Amino acid sequence: MKSQRVLGVLCLTGAMLIAASYVSAAEKINMDPKQQLPDPDGKPADMSKPVQVFILLGQSNMVGAGRIAGDKEGTLEHAVKAKQKYPYLVDDAGSWTERKDVRYVRVMGSGTGKMRQFNNEWMTIKGGSIGPEFGIGHYVGHATDAPVMILKSCIGNRSLGWDLLPPGSERFEYQGKIYAGYKDSPASWDKGTEPKPMGWYAGMQYDGDVGNAKKVLAELDKYYPGAKGFEVAGFFFWQGDKDRYNAAHAGRYEQNLVHFIKQLRKDFNAPDAKFVCATLGQTKKGAGGNEGKILEAQFAVDGRSGKYPEFKGNVACVYSSPFCHGGASNSHYGGNAETYMDTGEAMGRAMAVLLNQTKAGAAAAPPVDDKKAKILEQNLTRRLTLAKNYLKSGSMTNARRILADLAKKWPGTPQGQEADQLLKAATAK
Repeated sequence: MKSQRVLGVLCLTGAMLIAASYVSAAEKINMDPKQQLPDPDGKPADMSKPVQVFILLGQSNMVGAGRIAGDKEGTLEHAVKAKQKYPYLVDDAGSWTERKDVRYVRVMGSGTGKMRQFNNEWMTIKGGSIGPEFGIGHYVGHATDAPVMILKSCIGNRSLGWDLLPPGSERFEYQGKIYAGYKDSPASWDKGTEPKPMGWYAGMQYDGDVGNAKKVLAELDKYYPGAKGFEVAGFFFWQGDKDRYNAAHAGRYEQNLVHFIKQLRKDFNAPDAKFVCATLGQTKKGAGGNEGKILEAQFAVDGRSGKYPEFKGNVACVYSSPFCHGGASNSHYGGNAETYMDTGEAMGRAMAVLLNQTKAGAAAAPPVDDKKAKILEQNLTRRLTLAKNYLKSGSMTNARRILADLAKKWPGTPQGQEADQLLKAATAK
């Protein structure tokens, strides 16, 4: 049947049904970044299962500054409407979609100060700016057959070497100074002198961010109505900007990151929780100086590096430079929403792969999911119709962009084949 042929493009051969909460990422969607997610089906998750919680941590990268509104390059609206990116974010009427199986909660506090709540709703685009949470949430939600909570607890201008230093971190010496261990204050002092405490201590933001996340989970029903318990399934971390201004912290980044991963799992009683971090968007492979040290530290914890065998299959690092559309972390990437979306999608795909590696092979391959095939088919048809409308109105640039995308990414579908024919005809004119 046609819908089954469409789904066949999306799925990998031999996909396996997962016995627990996760469906094989290969079955649900080809993890190739060129492939698109189908629109959410608008249905709630199976509430008999515990909520799968994914905690987002970091500094301003994770907080996010991607502009939503506007018709200019760099805004989310422009990316969705003019460039036809992230089609799962909008429905047939052009309104923002809402995932009824993914709850988005965002809280923030400075150190151990009062917690502020910014979001507590089903995942949908709202407000003035975005971070990577939407790319993350849609991929993880699609790969998980259970209720999902995306819980973001972070604030900007925080370093791993000082503000986010995890419990158990020890003092160390660097160039004649002693640098703080957990709960020490100030951040550093001359060797041989007595430290003079200030109104902040090493790890104060770690304590605040973790404490705020625990507050949310302690009132689970307030944040996920109808929930029947929860499991912390994973952590996302996008950070490193503040550490690059301090040579001691940059040189210590790898050690601190390893300890950070292990301590989070301990603090949330989640020894099997997966961990995905992303590099700074402006830092390219081969970079020197402090940024290069941080980049190499982030690559080192990736389970594929082999440096930390205990991280194999449960820790991944996303190289975000290819997803950076200009600017740098200290300027919030110029507010470009595509940087946050593309990096978020990459992080979500990485998490889905880790989840799949754990659960794959649990049962035999399932039958084709015809409902999801129809959703995908509707999405492709909508994009093809839009391209045809552009052709009729004479907007050839927009028409060619959409047609080329359909023809390249979906060659085995009727929509992709028709797009290829229309593109050739339009190019011949």
